[in-house]
Amino acid sequence: MQLTGMLYGSKLLSHVGFPVPEVLGPDASEDDIQRLIDRHNLIFIKPVFRGGIGKKGKAGLIGQARDLKSALAEKERLYFAKLQQGNIVANANGVVFEAGIPAEHEVYFSITDDSRFRAPTMTLTHRGGVDIEELDKSEVATVPFEALTGLKAFVVANALTDIGAPSEIISPLVQYLPKLWELVHHYGMTTLELNPIRMMMGRDGRLMPVACDFKCGFDRDDHRVARLGLPEYLFAADISTFEQEVNQLRTHQGQADVFVINDRGTILAPTFGGGANSLVTELLGDTAIISSDFGGNPPYEKMKAVASICYRHFLPQANVLFIIGGKSNNTDIFETFRGMGDALREHFSKFGPTPLYVIVGRGGPNLVRGMGNLANTLDALRVPYRFFGFDSAISEVVNHTKQIDNWMRAGGRETIARSLGIAGSASLQFPELHLRGI
Repeated sequence: MQLTGMLYGSKLLSHVGFPVPEVLGPDASEDDIQRLIDRHNLIFIKPVFRGGIGKKGKAGLIGQARDLKSALAEKERLYFAKLQQGNIVANANGVVFEAGIPAEHEVYFSITDDSRFRAPTMTLTHRGGVDIEELDKSEVATVPFEALTGLKAFVVANALTDIGAPSEIISPLVQYLPKLWELVHHYGMTTLELNPIRMMMGRDGRLMPVACDFKCGFDRDDHRVARLGLPEYLFAADISTFEQEVNQLRTHQGQADVFVINDRGTILAPTFGGGANSLVTELLGDTAIISSDFGGNPPYEKMKAVASICYRHFLPQANVLFIIGGKSNNTDIFETFRGMGDALREHFSKFGPTPLYVIVGRGGPNLVRGMGNLANTLDALRVPYRFFGFDSAISEVVNHTKQIDNWMRAGGRETIARSLGIAGSASLQFPELHLRGI
């Protein structure tokens, strides 16, 4: 998930007319908060995190108030709250005030691309407000549907009937839930989740679904995302200068998806392709500095700019520059390698040489020409390297990279430093395993 919470969720849901609670942002005045309490009696105060941060309730980061004094106390407690998920610590920057919605029924709903069905898939249960994994499978409907025809009302109705949902909630959900496919489809979303949707009694005596929490993920390279006019900072869990610089290079051609895994890692791995990114990130573990996907046939100028940013931020600490990807169908290997090699040459010229070992694993158009160009650059810079072609398993190339990283930690970095004239003048000596080669 890249975006959570009702601050922006309410604005997105308004595009398709889905009911939402009244929401005030971080700039709400005390008078605004008091009037919200007067109208709804109960309000919830939630911290605003950048990026897709969930499980705030379980962490005790959702407050509630029935008077202004309590609301302001919760605002003070949560405005700069911290939330740790795994090895990631997210920092809040502000709070939202949401009207409390009285309801007897809570519903979970999501749309996502499911690889099992190779189709968009609806997940729906009338036991919302909890983690979906905690429910018995008989209470959860998982239904794929055709993207061309969209989410039809009868699909929702059949799913609710199959899981034994109360009859009084079926009709209003059938009326409103299909609208959410329009939001997903027209604005470049890959995932949308509402949990809970609270079934509030309307003035006409009928139940009405109200979305009380919002999560979604976007395909950042889909031009339809730009229709929403969302600020770039929303797409990083905790903004770093590095991520911000790379995000500014997004263009219609070439991906620029990047996330800092460990800012103290020792393997800088610009990766091409989502599958390669998943495998490399998992196998490298904490030694990886970034998780990235720079595929999509980036032009020379963009690849050089992205590489320059990576080098400037992380090359001094890196033992290995690991350029890795699968066998490409359309990415021009010569152009990408030329951009990365020229960026490395300029980095050495501007900041001086750094002890480094380069490992490349790649396949695709103009592979030999690209490797030849990069090899010439590395030879000129006196940087040791080893190249692997498309017939080498990525997992084995990753294992070799980890061996080189260990060798660098055990004295190889000092050896390369001496060969570059950074420290002493001893000649560069490698075990047979680390000889240069293509």
